[in-house]
Amino acid sequence: MNILQSMDERIALNDEERMLLDSVKALCQDQIAPKAEHYDRTAEFPWDNVKAINELGLNAMFIPEAYGGAQMSYTAYLACAREISKACAATGIVWATNYHGMKPLIDWGNEEQKQRLLPRIADGGLGALAITEPGAGSDATGMRTTFREEGDEIVINGSKTFITNGDVADLYLLFGKWEGIANAKEAISVLILEKGTPGLSVVRLEDKMGHRASSTATLAFDNCRVPRANLLGNPGDGLKILFASLNKSRPSVAAHALGIARAAFEDSVAYINERRQSGKRILEFQGIQFMLADLASEMALVESFLWQLAGRIDEGAKDFGIDASLLKMRATDLAMRVTTDGVQLLGGYGYCKDFRMERLMRDAKITQIWEGTNQVHRQLIGRSFLQR
Repeated sequence: MNILQSMDERIALNDEERMLLDSVKALCQDQIAPKAEHYDRTAEFPWDNVKAINELGLNAMFIPEAYGGAQMSYTAYLACAREISKACAATGIVWATNYHGMKPLIDWGNEEQKQRLLPRIADGGLGALAITEPGAGSDATGMRTTFREEGDEIVINGSKTFITNGDVADLYLLFGKWEGIANAKEAISVLILEKGTPGLSVVRLEDKMGHRASSTATLAFDNCRVPRANLLGNPGDGLKILFASLNKSRPSVAAHALGIARAAFEDSVAYINERRQSGKRILEFQGIQFMLADLASEMALVESFLWQLAGRIDEGAKDFGIDASLLKMRATDLAMRVTTDGVQLLGGYGYCKDFRMERLMRDAKITQIWEGTNQVHRQLIGRSFLQR
């Protein structure tokens, strides 16, 4: 058993969570991983993978029992997210986006909202998180989507872009600015938009470098009317809800990236144990051993931090925004490094689509961009040392 396998055995899961993770691993091996190349090539949405995930009841693992779920630990969720992403990064982000989009409803929604909306997700519905706009990415205060109050309704106008699950979601966590509040930060608000709302349209789907089976949509809102009862909190609560939700979703992105990295690392190790040059297995060359040691060491350290932070969150920690930024940044940079080095270790084969390494490299790149670019996270981490 190598160091990474040994670490997996020590992930803090109870017996029920360990059994579920074993079921996820079996599903990934039998169904999700074998179909990943097909979905990457065709860019078809992986509906049969979603169906299989729902048959395991995986959405229920982050929904409280009172709303139709069977809630497990955040650690267990991250372990499943990593495992699915290792098998198929596109399927991994489709499923993880349910958590990213709906966890704020769990944490900030009122009882009526949770009773009415969460069972749809627990039963296998898809969620989406709608923040980014053509002119507002990392700076959310630049968003131009508007919420206008009219009696018991909220009227929505604007657009969002790069929305994962945007064309297939049942529920959208949608951020916009409340008309009548002048301050850009104080105006940001958030509501739940339901599938089929008149005025909601899909403008286009992106043809992407990686994660090709995960749909990424541009959405338009033309006088969409939703009940005021779908507003989370009060007008102007959006920014604090956004920051709190990103702090939970960024470790999830780290787990996603580490799944990609683990797949690339294992493929590399298998190949250089078999491939021979000059009468030796490639792994017998000292330079290659040094290269592998550096990758394994960094993976062990980053994964250790993932499980440490997950444990703190399960214990109720609140102030972990910088930890989440650090973890997201290092895990996603590592995924890009492991996949790039993996292509190098496989040589010409790594550059060809007959091996999944080139797909893993393409899939790794976006992890450095979404949920805040790594340049933004470096700024957040560095700025945290300013003396006040």
